[in-house]
Amino acid sequence: MLLDATDLDYAALNEEIKHCGEKVQICNCLGQRFIGAGLSGKDITVSGIPGNALGAYLNGAEITVHGNAQDAVGDTMNAGKIVIHGNIGDAAGYAMRGGEIFVQGNAGYRAGIHMKEYGEKIPALVIGGCAGSFLGEYQAGGVIMVLGLNRGNKRIVHNFPCTGMHGGKLILRGECADIQFPSQVSARTASEEDMTLIRRLIEKYCSLFNADCEEILDAPFTVITPDSANPYKQMYVAN
Repeated sequence: MLLDATDLDYAALNEEIKHCGEKVQICNCLGQRFIGAGLSGKDITVSGIPGNALGAYLNGAEITVHGNAQDAVGDTMNAGKIVIHGNIGDAAGYAMRGGEIFVQGNAGYRAGIHMKEYGEKIPALVIGGCAGSFLGEYQAGGVIMVLGLNRGNKRIVHNFPCTGMHGGKLILRGECADIQFPSQVSARTASEEDMTLIRRLIEKYCSLFNADCEEILDAPFTVITPDSANPYKQMYVAN
Protein backbone atom coordinates (compact mmCIF):
# COMPACT_ATOMS: atom_id res chain seq x y z
CA MET A 1 0.00 0.00 0.00
CA LEU A 2 1.24 3.51 -0.84
CA LEU A 3 1.01 6.15 1.90
CA ASP A 4 1.58 9.83 1.11
CA ALA A 5 2.99 11.38 4.28
CA THR A 6 2.68 14.98 3.07
CA ASP A 7 -0.19 16.06 5.34
CA LEU A 8 0.23 13.50 8.12
CA ASP A 9 1.85 14.13 11.48
CA TYR A 10 3.80 11.33 13.08
CA ALA A 11 0.89 9.93 15.08
CA ALA A 12 -1.47 9.82 12.09
CA LEU A 13 1.18 8.29 9.84
CA ASN A 14 2.01 5.54 12.30
CA GLU A 15 -1.65 4.75 12.79
CA GLU A 16 -2.04 4.37 9.03
CA ILE A 17 0.99 2.05 8.89
CA LYS A 18 -0.50 -0.24 11.53
CA HIS A 19 -3.66 -0.70 9.48
CA CYS A 20 -1.90 -1.35 6.16
CA GLY A 21 -1.06 -4.77 4.80
CA GLU A 22 2.32 -6.43 5.02
CA LYS A 23 4.03 -4.21 2.42
CA VAL A 24 3.95 -0.45 2.99
CA GLN A 25 5.47 2.26 0.81
CA ILE A 26 5.73 5.74 2.32
CA CYS A 27 6.43 8.72 0.06
CA ASN A 28 7.11 12.38 0.90
CA CYS A 29 8.29 11.54 4.39
CA LEU A 30 9.54 14.65 6.16
CA GLY A 31 10.64 14.14 9.73
CA GLN A 32 7.78 12.03 11.09
CA ARG A 33 9.02 10.20 14.18
CA PHE A 34 8.69 6.61 15.41
CA ILE A 35 8.02 5.06 12.01
CA GLY A 36 7.70 1.30 12.43
CA ALA A 37 8.03 1.48 16.21
CA GLY A 38 7.44 -1.91 17.81
CA LEU A 39 6.21 -3.53 14.61
CA SER A 40 6.59 -7.08 13.33
CA GLY A 41 5.38 -8.67 10.12
CA LYS A 42 5.76 -5.51 8.01
CA ASP A 43 8.00 -4.59 5.09
CA ILE A 44 8.21 -0.78 5.06
CA THR A 45 9.90 1.33 2.39
CA VAL A 46 10.41 5.04 3.02
CA SER A 47 11.17 7.74 0.45
CA GLY A 48 12.25 10.95 2.12
CA ILE A 49 13.74 11.61 5.54
CA PRO A 50 12.15 9.90 8.54
CA GLY A 51 12.39 11.56 11.94
CA ASN A 52 13.94 10.36 15.17
CA ALA A 53 13.53 6.83 16.52
CA LEU A 54 12.89 5.11 13.20
CA GLY A 55 12.27 1.44 14.02
CA ALA A 56 12.36 1.95 17.77
CA TYR A 57 11.54 -1.30 19.59
CA LEU A 58 11.33 -2.99 16.18
CA ASN A 59 10.23 -6.59 16.68
CA GLY A 60 10.81 -8.30 13.36
CA ALA A 61 9.68 -5.86 10.68
CA GLU A 62 12.00 -4.69 7.90
CA ILE A 63 12.47 -1.01 7.07
CA THR A 64 14.29 0.42 4.04
CA VAL A 65 14.94 4.15 3.70
CA HIS A 66 15.90 5.68 0.35
CA GLY A 67 17.57 8.72 1.82
CA ASN A 68 19.02 9.85 5.14
CA ALA A 69 17.62 9.18 8.60
CA GLN A 70 17.80 11.20 11.79
CA ASP A 71 18.74 10.24 15.36
CA ALA A 72 18.13 7.04 17.34
CA VAL A 73 17.54 4.67 14.42
CA GLY A 74 16.71 1.23 15.86
CA ASP A 75 16.45 2.46 19.46
CA THR A 76 16.03 -0.65 21.68
CA MET A 77 15.46 -2.77 18.58
CA ASN A 78 14.64 -6.40 19.35
CA ALA A 79 14.53 -8.10 15.92
CA GLY A 80 14.23 -7.30 12.22
CA LYS A 81 16.31 -5.25 9.78
CA ILE A 82 16.80 -1.57 8.98
CA VAL A 83 18.55 -0.49 5.78
CA ILE A 84 19.53 3.15 5.20
CA HIS A 85 20.54 4.24 1.68
CA GLY A 86 22.21 7.36 3.03
CA ASN A 87 23.56 8.71 6.32
CA ILE A 88 22.18 8.57 9.85
CA GLY A 89 22.27 10.89 12.84
CA ASP A 90 23.35 10.26 16.41
CA ALA A 91 22.79 7.29 18.73
CA ALA A 92 21.93 4.73 16.04
CA GLY A 93 21.28 1.32 17.54
CA TYR A 94 20.85 2.73 21.03
CA ALA A 95 20.44 -0.25 23.41
CA MET A 96 19.55 -2.55 20.51
CA ARG A 97 19.49 -6.18 21.59
CA GLY A 98 18.70 -7.97 18.34
CA GLY A 99 18.31 -7.48 14.60
CA GLU A 100 20.53 -5.75 12.06
CA ILE A 101 21.08 -2.17 10.89
CA PHE A 102 22.93 -1.48 7.64
CA VAL A 103 23.95 2.09 6.76
CA GLN A 104 25.38 2.88 3.36
CA GLY A 105 26.96 6.14 4.46
CA ASN A 106 28.10 7.78 7.69
CA ALA A 107 26.84 7.74 11.28
CA GLY A 108 26.86 10.54 13.85
CA TYR A 109 27.88 10.46 17.50
CA ARG A 110 27.37 7.55 19.88
CA ALA A 111 26.45 4.87 17.35
CA GLY A 112 25.88 1.57 19.13
CA ILE A 113 25.69 3.12 22.59
CA HIS A 114 24.52 0.58 25.18
CA MET A 115 24.21 -2.16 22.53
CA LYS A 116 23.71 -5.51 24.23
CA GLU A 117 22.94 -9.18 23.59
CA TYR A 118 19.73 -10.77 24.78
CA GLY A 119 19.51 -14.56 24.97
CA GLU A 120 20.70 -15.93 21.64
CA LYS A 121 20.19 -12.63 19.83
CA ILE A 122 23.38 -10.90 18.70
CA PRO A 123 22.62 -7.49 17.15
CA ALA A 124 24.75 -6.05 14.35
CA LEU A 125 25.28 -2.46 13.21
CA VAL A 126 27.23 -2.04 9.94
CA ILE A 127 28.27 1.47 8.87
CA GLY A 128 29.66 1.82 5.36
CA GLY A 129 31.27 5.22 5.83
CA CYS A 130 32.68 6.81 8.98
CA ALA A 131 31.39 7.18 12.53
CA GLY A 132 31.39 10.13 14.91
CA SER A 133 32.78 10.33 18.43
CA PHE A 134 31.91 7.93 21.25
CA LEU A 135 31.33 4.98 18.92
CA GLY A 136 30.34 1.89 20.91
CA GLU A 137 30.02 3.81 24.18
CA TYR A 138 29.08 1.41 27.00
CA GLN A 139 28.74 -1.44 24.49
CA ALA A 140 27.80 -4.63 26.34
CA GLY A 141 27.29 -7.05 23.43
CA GLY A 142 26.67 -7.39 19.73
CA VAL A 143 28.81 -6.34 16.78
CA ILE A 144 29.53 -2.87 15.42
CA MET A 145 31.45 -2.68 12.14
CA VAL A 146 32.67 0.46 10.37
CA LEU A 147 34.05 0.13 6.85
CA GLY A 148 35.28 3.65 6.14
CA LEU A 149 34.40 3.51 2.45
CA ASN A 150 34.98 6.65 0.36
CA ARG A 151 36.27 8.54 3.39
CA GLY A 152 39.16 10.32 1.71
CA ASN A 153 41.27 11.96 4.44
CA LYS A 154 38.64 11.56 7.15
CA ARG A 155 39.32 9.33 10.13
CA ILE A 156 37.21 6.17 10.16
CA VAL A 157 36.03 7.05 13.67
CA HIS A 158 36.30 10.28 15.61
CA ASN A 159 37.24 10.71 19.26
CA PHE A 160 36.74 8.46 22.28
CA PRO A 161 35.62 5.15 20.73
CA CYS A 162 34.79 2.25 23.08
CA THR A 163 34.42 4.40 26.19
CA GLY A 164 32.90 2.17 28.87
CA MET A 165 32.87 -0.88 26.56
CA HIS A 166 32.40 -4.09 28.53
CA GLY A 167 31.16 -6.61 25.97
CA GLY A 168 30.70 -7.33 22.27
CA LYS A 169 33.02 -6.49 19.37
CA LEU A 170 33.88 -3.36 17.45
CA ILE A 171 35.36 -4.05 14.00
CA LEU A 172 37.10 -1.36 11.97
CA ARG A 173 38.33 -1.75 8.40
CA GLY A 174 41.99 -0.74 8.42
CA GLU A 175 44.94 -0.88 10.79
CA CYS A 176 43.71 2.06 12.87
CA ALA A 177 47.12 2.98 14.26
CA ASP A 178 46.02 6.63 14.48
CA ILE A 179 43.07 5.89 16.78
CA GLN A 180 43.46 6.19 20.54
CA PHE A 181 41.46 3.56 22.41
CA PRO A 182 40.94 3.48 26.18
CA SER A 183 43.28 1.26 28.17
CA GLN A 184 40.35 -0.95 29.19
CA VAL A 185 40.01 -2.45 25.69
CA SER A 186 42.30 -4.45 23.42
CA ALA A 187 42.78 -3.94 19.67
CA ARG A 188 44.10 -6.75 17.47
CA THR A 189 44.21 -7.90 13.88
CA ALA A 190 41.15 -9.95 12.92
CA SER A 191 41.53 -13.72 13.28
CA GLU A 192 40.21 -16.35 10.86
CA GLU A 193 37.17 -16.77 13.09
CA ASP A 194 36.63 -13.01 13.05
CA MET A 195 36.92 -12.98 9.26
CA THR A 196 34.08 -15.49 8.95
CA LEU A 197 31.78 -13.05 10.75
CA ILE A 198 33.22 -10.07 8.87
CA ARG A 199 32.68 -11.72 5.48
CA ARG A 200 29.10 -12.66 6.33
CA LEU A 201 28.19 -9.10 7.30
CA ILE A 202 30.02 -7.54 4.35
CA GLU A 203 28.29 -9.90 1.91
CA LYS A 204 24.97 -8.68 3.29
CA TYR A 205 26.09 -5.06 3.02
CA CYS A 206 27.20 -5.54 -0.58
CA SER A 207 23.99 -7.25 -1.62
CA LEU A 208 21.98 -4.35 -0.20
CA PHE A 209 24.07 -1.53 -1.66
CA ASN A 210 25.50 -3.14 -4.81
CA ALA A 211 29.10 -2.91 -3.57
CA ASP A 212 32.12 -5.07 -4.40
CA CYS A 213 32.57 -7.59 -1.59
CA GLU A 214 36.07 -8.74 -2.51
CA GLU A 215 37.31 -5.17 -2.86
CA ILE A 216 36.05 -4.31 0.61
CA LEU A 217 37.56 -7.48 2.08
CA ASP A 218 40.94 -6.69 0.49
CA ALA A 219 42.05 -4.72 3.54
CA PRO A 220 43.15 -5.44 7.11
CA PHE A 221 40.51 -5.44 9.82
CA THR A 222 40.97 -4.44 13.44
CA VAL A 223 38.87 -6.03 16.19
CA ILE A 224 38.40 -4.24 19.51
CA THR A 225 37.11 -6.12 22.55
CA PRO A 226 37.11 -5.46 26.30
CA ASP A 227 40.35 -6.37 28.02
CA SER A 228 40.15 -9.55 30.10
CA ALA A 229 41.11 -7.50 33.16
CA ASN A 230 38.64 -4.79 32.20
CA PRO A 231 37.70 -2.66 35.22
CA TYR A 232 34.68 -1.28 33.35
CA LYS A 233 32.85 -4.59 33.79
CA GLN A 234 33.05 -4.30 37.56
CA MET A 235 30.87 -1.20 37.35
CA TYR A 236 27.87 -3.06 35.86
CA VAL A 237 25.33 -5.51 37.24
CA ALA A 238 25.10 -8.83 35.38
CA ASN A 239 21.93 -9.18 33.29
